[in-house]
Amino acid sequence: MTVDDQAVFRSASRAVVEATPGFESAGEVGSGEEALGLVADANPQLVLVDVRMPGMVGVETARRLRASHPDVVVVLISLDDQPSDAGAEAVPFARKQDLGPALLRDLWAAHGSRRRPR
Repeated sequence: MTVDDQAVFRSASRAVVEATPGFESAGEVGSGEEALGLVADANPQLVLVDVRMPGMVGVETARRLRASHPDVVVVLISLDDQPSDAGAEAVPFARKQDLGPALLRDLWAAHGSRRRPR
């Protein structure tokens, strides 16, 4: 699932996810508030969350997603290098421009194995 206020990035992210064997898109939303609602319905295993969004920012969105769905892997994403406040939540971070099948597989290999079985 992708959470980003930019439709262009949501579309690009969906294309990368769909081009990665073993992955499929569980949906996309434009705000943290929408993410909190969709994650319960879509049941994603991995959520990419933009750090900078209007309204609920990415760090707060990640915090709430992890609190309500601890088995979901949440990854903060940004065009910039990791902002100092992103590390406070101890979630993985990736730069948007690095997003590709190899990065998705690496993120899952590093963090997906910590998921609790559903």
